[in-house]
Formats: sequence, structure tokens, C-alpha cells
Amino acid sequence: MAFLAGLTGGLGQAPVQAWPIALIGFCLGASLWAGAKTPRAAAALGWWLGFGTFLSSIFWIAEPFLVEPARHGWMIPFALFGMAGGLALFWSVAFYCAKRFGAGFFALTVFWSLTELLRGYLFTGFPWALPAYIWLDNPVAQIAAFVGPYGLTVLTFGLAALIAQAYLARNLRVALMSVFGFAAMFGLGTWQLNQPVPPDTTHSLRIVQPNAAQHLKWDPAYIPIFFDRALELSDPEGADLVIWPETSVPAPLYAAETYLDLVAERTGAAKAVVGLQRVEGFQGYNSAAVIGANGAVEAIYDKRHLVPFGEYMPLPKLMSAIGLRTFTAQAGFGFSAGQDELLFDFGALGKALPLICYEAIFPRDARSVLRPDWLLQITNDAWFGTLTGPQQSLAQARFRAIETGLPMVRAANTGISAITDARGRIQAFIPLGQAGAVTAPLPAPLPPTFYARHGERVVLGLLSFLALCAWLLPLRERFRKTV
Repeated sequence: MAFLAGLTGGLGQAPVQAWPIALIGFCLGASLWAGAKTPRAAAALGWWLGFGTFLSSIFWIAEPFLVEPARHGWMIPFALFGMAGGLALFWSVAFYCAKRFGAGFFALTVFWSLTELLRGYLFTGFPWALPAYIWLDNPVAQIAAFVGPYGLTVLTFGLAALIAQAYLARNLRVALMSVFGFAAMFGLGTWQLNQPVPPDTTHSLRIVQPNAAQHLKWDPAYIPIFFDRALELSDPEGADLVIWPETSVPAPLYAAETYLDLVAERTGAAKAVVGLQRVEGFQGYNSAAVIGANGAVEAIYDKRHLVPFGEYMPLPKLMSAIGLRTFTAQAGFGFSAGQDELLFDFGALGKALPLICYEAIFPRDARSVLRPDWLLQITNDAWFGTLTGPQQSLAQARFRAIETGLPMVRAANTGISAITDARGRIQAFIPLGQAGAVTAPLPAPLPPTFYARHGERVVLGLLSFLALCAWLLPLRERFRKTV
């Protein structure tokens, strides 16, 4: 039953976005937790609930192994079930601790939400499929501007716990509280969504989507085809900036002069941003470069938040100590992380915070110390297949816009490329799996949101309040019994 509840919980994620079904799944999970007799039984229920949720929401993780199925296909069950089962451990711990603490649904909400926060930070973090994302395209999503996605996750779990308690106790007062809670969330989100936004800037961007299939992307026979396609789509058509996706230039920076000259010639007076790789000594970097006149590199950003096991092997010192130096970036294998946070200064277009692929799934990576005017993500979502992965990647990018009050501009190799305003609403896009380009005005930013100013202190405050309620509840019950 917990597994089935988890499967329905995953249906709230893109592209299905069935938030009522997902909420029912979380309510059922909370109800099952309440019926568990022991912490160990609660832990088992939490694991099955999490396993179903993550299995139905991140099954796209099998797609990279299908790029070369004969070579890597055998790894799919280990990657898929291992990832879903590993993430489910967070929920298992939450359910165990909540039952052990013995403070009812308050404790469940606190521990369940806390483990989601930890999931975003521990071992570099993997906050994919946060429960908050079920509200995308619903006014409730706008609450992320105040409390962030982790805070919205707290409210989501709290609402599910209230509904579960009302059902189990057949308590009309608690049922009305849950209705009022949802109405308050919906009302605040609607109010936020209806607040005026500044008009679009007078400057335009051109996003290029070459649609290079991953299994052909580095094939020598197809490299010139994909590059020429991107070049053909790069006529600025009055745009001030042309943006290519991640690793769209098929040569490392030291050997890319010819390619960059062609880009500069094609874009004319407009600047360009391209994704490429660069090498420095024995270290390689996944980078974004600003290309000016005559192909000159005016600025470069090296990806700082790398994908574990995909772009580098964790624990390099341990790997070296046990004789596996060839798996470490320090020995020239895998990418190295960039060190500096920077903004691309585009003059009249303002300053953009560059994010490369994976970095846009982390709320903290979009909260720059230096306030930009807009967010710029270049990515190669071809790794994610054509089912759920690219849609979920776009959904998370849209949440970064809501959280920060900044427009999000993303160029994706196979899609979905899009320009969203500071409320996360799509202004222009290129459909998934199509080669194309779109030119659209750059939306204007909003003032820094409450979440952008205070970050995770907001969710920690929420959790502290709920933890206090959970601590006071047993004392209240004891006081009632004594009097």
C-alpha cells in the first residue's frame, strides 16, 4: 500500500503534474505511518513510500545507459533501483524518527521535511523531485518566493498530515483546518501571481537548439552536421545575444579558434554564449564562454557543481589511496570543479548568473552573492531521454525563477529551451526533440524575494516552530491527564 501511495506521489512531478493525486498519495503515506505499531514498522513504510515516489519520478535515470545499450544497458537495474532505494532511505529515517519521538503528525511533518532538506545538501545533494514541485502551474507554487522549495515542501507535508489526521480521527475541526490551510496557500499564491511585473526589456535574446542526439553527438561523421545546424540557426535577427547549449562547440577551448570565429562571423554585432570544454594542465572543465567580435573569448565560467559519478568520482583521495588514481580528476580523468562564482556582464542586457546543466536543480546555486539581472542555464538534456527528464529539468529551472524573482533563460541541446519571466511563466520556448531557434525579449527582474534574501533560514524557522509544537504536544497531554 505504501509503495502504491508512493507511485501516485510521483505523478505530481512533470510532465503529469497531477498535484491532487500526488497529495492523496502523501496523505495515504501519512495515514499508514499513523497506523504503524513500532518505529521499525514505520521505517519500512517510509522506505516503500519513498521507493515508489522516486521510482515513478526519476526513472529517466536509466536513459544515459541507453546511449550505448550494448555496453551499459546491464547497469540500468542497479542505477534505477539503487537510486530510488537510496533516496527512499531518507524517508525511512524520517518515519522512524517521527514514530520514535511520539509527537504525532507534528513530528512526522518535521522529520519528513527535514530529510528532504538534507537530501538537497548531503553528499553534494540531489534535490530532484522535491514534493514542492507538484504545485508548478498552480498558484501555490508562487509561495516559493517566500519560503523556497524546501519551505513549500514543509507546507505540502503539513497539509497532507492535516488531511490524514482529519480522516483518521473523523474530526470536522481538523478537516476545516486543512481546507483553510489549502485556501490560504492558494490565496497567497494567487495574490503573488497577480502582483505587477515590470515590462520586458527592450533587448532580445536568440536561443539555439541544435537537437544533437546524444548517441551521435561526438560521432566524427555527425559533429560538422550538428555544428553547421547550430550555426545556421544563429542568425541574430535583431537579437543582442545568441545562446548555444552546453558542450555545443565540438572542440576544447585551446583548439576551438576556427569554430569560435565562425560563430562570431555568423552572429555579427551580437555577442554569443557557447558551451565547450577547456583544459588547463591535467584538469578539464565544463565551461560556458562569452564570444565577442572576431571570436575573442570575453569571459568564461567553469561549472562548479559537478555530477558525482557522471563528471567526476567522489572521494578522490580515497580512490588514489586504494590504487584507483585513474578515476580521479586530479590525475586528468573526469572534470574538475570551477572555483569562482561570477556574473556575465552583457552591458545593456544586464548581468547574468551562468548555470551549467545540473547546477540549476539546486536552489542554493541560483542564490548568488552577487545579485544578477537574470539567470542563464545552458544544458544538454539529451542525456535525459524524451519522456520525463527534460520536462522535470525545465520545471526545476522555472522554480529557480520563482524563488529568486529573476527571469530564467535556458538553452538545451535537445530541449526544452525556454525563456521564463520572474514568476516562472514561459514566455517563449522550443519544443522537445526539435531543432530550432527562438528570438524573444529578455524579461525584466523583480526585487529580491524574501527567500532570495534569507535562503534556508526560512525553512529552518518553519521547522523550528513545528518542532516546538511537537515538543509541547506531549506536555499538553500530560497536563490534561494530571488535571
